[in-house]
Amino acid sequence: MHKIALIISREYFSRVKKKSFLLITFLVPLLFIVMWAGVIFLSTKDAETITHIKVLDESGLFSEKLESSNNLIFSVATAKIETEKELINEDNKNQYLLIIPVDIQENQRVELYSSASASLFTQEQISSQLNSILKTLQLNEAGIDTKILESIRPNIKISSKEITAQGEKDSSAGVAMGISMFFSVIIYITLFIYGSQVMRGVIEEKNNRIVEIIISSVRPFQLMMGKIIGIGLVSVTQFVLWILLSGGLFLAISFFMDPSNLSSQMENLQGLPQADAMQSGMLLDVQQAMGSINFSYIIGIFLIYFIGGYLLYSALFAAVGSAVDNETETQQFMLPITMPLLFTYLMSFTVLLKDPNGTLALWLSMIPFTSPIAMLVRLPFGVPTWQLVLSIFLLIIGFVFTTWVASRIYRVGILMYGKKASYKELFKWFTYKA
Repeated sequence: MHKIALIISREYFSRVKKKSFLLITFLVPLLFIVMWAGVIFLSTKDAETITHIKVLDESGLFSEKLESSNNLIFSVATAKIETEKELINEDNKNQYLLIIPVDIQENQRVELYSSASASLFTQEQISSQLNSILKTLQLNEAGIDTKILESIRPNIKISSKEITAQGEKDSSAGVAMGISMFFSVIIYITLFIYGSQVMRGVIEEKNNRIVEIIISSVRPFQLMMGKIIGIGLVSVTQFVLWILLSGGLFLAISFFMDPSNLSSQMENLQGLPQADAMQSGMLLDVQQAMGSINFSYIIGIFLIYFIGGYLLYSALFAAVGSAVDNETETQQFMLPITMPLLFTYLMSFTVLLKDPNGTLALWLSMIPFTSPIAMLVRLPFGVPTWQLVLSIFLLIIGFVFTTWVASRIYRVGILMYGKKASYKELFKWFTYKA
């Protein structure tokens, strides 16, 4: 254990002291915040773009009823069609010509001309207004009062309750789905990133012949375990720092933005306009949904599966690194390793979210190679305790078995040079007696 501890210490401190580690650790949260700020800023700037639409209404039903908005301005075309088309071709890309034919009610097709292809957003805005106007006209022709029809707007909300051994509690499928997707993406990305670091570290030491000196003092299994755990601790350190720094930046931004107090808003809810009241109601629904999620429990389970999944896959990555001389040769061995993760990741967007307690979801959350993603997708929807305990137990067993298999390949492959390994060769290495 003392030798493994020394290797862990070497791997950990040699990496956390690197400038690249410090740079990535402190810059990623900042870049993440800047990215979202950029998205919001660019979306706002895009919303400020004004589009001018000339309307040539041959039916005479729409031109006076089309309403301009902040970024969409309608005006009546006064010239003939061909003249207007020529003007559109000469003008900038934000100038459009909308031609509404006489038989619009029968054919329900219009033509939109522009010097550049119209965006889907612009087409949707125009289509929405035309459909609304035409609907009102047809309702009036049928003798239906549109005011009464518009006043009838049922809005049934489902208050989801979960019955547990401790009693009833609120639940939210939307929030649970968001958390599930977030953790499945995090697990998928981090297992690849940090597992690949183990593989690259093994290849680097093997090519530099440093390993020949190290092996003279420690056993290959001790070297592999020390490297896996050491790099694993680096990943946990970086991950925890990302969470703390991101949370700190969000809190700092929220403090300087001086957000209004939700409780005071709700006290004055009766005096708010309908739109503001609806927004406050939605905000309250989100707050209540977030309150129904036990984040400390989910984060704790996440760390268990993150560490277990990392140890399991890193052992396989270490075995692959010991069997090759460069990263190019790893491709033939990477596919069988990554397929279970990739399959579960793709299933998490479809089958697992649609039926988190189904048969496929159950089996994927029990198999050690797929459980780190599958169980975290299911977790926010509620997982029986016995399934969670069994899944963690199988993950531990899977890690021990995988490490044993990988170590038997590692002990031979780490000292092999200049020979391209194959699956047949790996099997021979596995069966060699110590």
